[in-house]
Amino acid sequence: MRTLPAATALAVLFSSVALTVAPASADTNGPIAVSDADDTVVDGVHHRLYFSDRYQDKIVVTDYNGKVVTSLTGLAQVRDLELSPDSGTLYAALYGADKIVAFDTATLTQTAEYPTGDKTIPSRLAHTDGKLWFGYGDQWDSGLGVIDLTAQKPTAKLDLAAGHDWASPPMLYADPDNPGTLLALDGHISSAPIVVYDVSSGTPVIRVSANKGGFYKDAALTPDGQSVVVAGPGNRALTEYRLSDLKQVRTYPVADEPETVSVAADGTVAATVLDTGDLGDTYVFTGGPDQPPSVRNLSRTWMPWGGHSTNWSPDGSKLFVLSESREFTQFHAVDEPRKYPGTLEVDAPTRATRGKALTVKGTLASTVPLPAGTSLTVTRTDMESPGGTSLDTKPLGTGGTFSFTDTPPAGGQVTYKVSYAGDATHTPETASDTVAVSRATPVLTLNNNGKVYPNGTKVTFTAHLGPTYKNRTVEIWTDPFGDDAPNKLVKTGTVNSSGNLSVPVAMFRNTTVTAVFKGDARYAGKTLKVAAQARVRLATSLSNHYRTGKIGSTTYHYFRKNKNVISTTTMSYYKGRRQQLELEVYFQGKWYDGATEYFTLAANGKSAVNLGKAGKAGVRARVRSSYINGDLGDRANATTIGAWKYIYFTN
Repeated sequence: MRTLPAATALAVLFSSVALTVAPASADTNGPIAVSDADDTVVDGVHHRLYFSDRYQDKIVVTDYNGKVVTSLTGLAQVRDLELSPDSGTLYAALYGADKIVAFDTATLTQTAEYPTGDKTIPSRLAHTDGKLWFGYGDQWDSGLGVIDLTAQKPTAKLDLAAGHDWASPPMLYADPDNPGTLLALDGHISSAPIVVYDVSSGTPVIRVSANKGGFYKDAALTPDGQSVVVAGPGNRALTEYRLSDLKQVRTYPVADEPETVSVAADGTVAATVLDTGDLGDTYVFTGGPDQPPSVRNLSRTWMPWGGHSTNWSPDGSKLFVLSESREFTQFHAVDEPRKYPGTLEVDAPTRATRGKALTVKGTLASTVPLPAGTSLTVTRTDMESPGGTSLDTKPLGTGGTFSFTDTPPAGGQVTYKVSYAGDATHTPETASDTVAVSRATPVLTLNNNGKVYPNGTKVTFTAHLGPTYKNRTVEIWTDPFGDDAPNKLVKTGTVNSSGNLSVPVAMFRNTTVTAVFKGDARYAGKTLKVAAQARVRLATSLSNHYRTGKIGSTTYHYFRKNKNVISTTTMSYYKGRRQQLELEVYFQGKWYDGATEYFTLAANGKSAVNLGKAGKAGVRARVRSSYINGDLGDRANATTIGAWKYIYFTN
């Protein structure tokens, strides 16, 4: 294959096509309970993924949809993971416990542990030829070790770097198709080389070594184990090197610094990039490095990618990616990673008139453009056809644009959905836009607004609906004052031949009555509210008098001059309600204010007040109780003024 320098490849890529970043509709996306995945491996036999979470000391095990199967806990600062070639054993490097542990992948139980030595802090793993190689240590105290798994008592051997001084624990890679070969990278300094070890004898020998810029972020071997694709350092391309001589084979151009990489069984390269411009973070090179990649924007938030978080399923049908956000780790399973996603946009007018033609426009763009004439399926959804009405197919025009006209028969919210079925190269896409189509305003009236009624009166409220298209149903709601009496639907039904719907309402409190017509395809919905009021039930009685009698035409209660007058008010109860008590005195032919006070009602609605005694004969007085809306009281009823009760004191 032809090799392009990164700069030339990028120029070809970005001058010929625009990156498309919409995810395919069949993909799986969702949060996952992993704080920071140091490594990820895929188990094709059991259809599981294993994520090492060093901050929570656990391995999270999920299915291919990201659903958690279980968590293997108590694994101190777990780092690298390695799956045996038969997928029967999962190995984990425990940085915080100076050992490597093994799990049976069928039962997910621990089967072995291999101490690596005090303060060795192992962090990198690779399995080949029955041996488990590990990178250990910290900075310049790092080294290469091995555990012979075929030995009767497998033990760790250290200091096998074959003369190379590692600046950090080596990143290790091996492949069963290239036995006797161990690849090691130093990711922490610029002068660090890529080292290829010959491990066929069990003792590493450096076969070839070359400085490729250091600071390697991630790497993946090709399916035959003969080459490695490296992410980093610092350029806008992934680079493939041949292991036999570490010569550059090809580059895979990307728009930002590469962070992770994975190679499928058929050789397809996938990678994630830093994506500081939010242009697209996940690349799949379906046609190799010389063809435009399929680009998706999975994270939508710029965050550095942590650890090895991009993996193909063993059969190459799915691509698994973890992305970081400020809130949580996100799991993505891309179902058709080799296909090119598209950006489908539909643009309909904001408003339109029912029965008149409107025009819907749009575009369908992709990294690999679709030809003119590509069929798009159009569906209109409205009040008359909530399940959708097919408007047949519309052709894609030149330059990825399309337009069509339609005359909406129904008003209200009308949605035009445009769909592309996809093909062998492109993913299916769907988009829609909604138009507010005009409807006529119906006539809706409701009686009794502003009227005041005695407490408990049954009042008939009648809603009247004028002409409409199909819907002749009206709802009537009542909302009495107070949180303890919520808004309630009291009647719903079809209006009669006169357009009326009536309901009786018992008026115990001030009440808002609402009539609702929800509209139809040609008439808009309408809501109308009226407010009616109810007085309180109110009675005042006097006690301690010895008789009643008339003075003129007015009935008086006669009290001895030294007897206290007790006034008892009975009123419709409401929480916190007060009654207003007024006392007046008669003098020289006129009534004069004596006192006005408010008294709280008891829970039984009663309030008894001792008005005192006159102390002398011949005094005339009167008293009355009232409910005053909003005046040091509640607003549940209409103001209700009580009747005067008259008092006369004698010897």
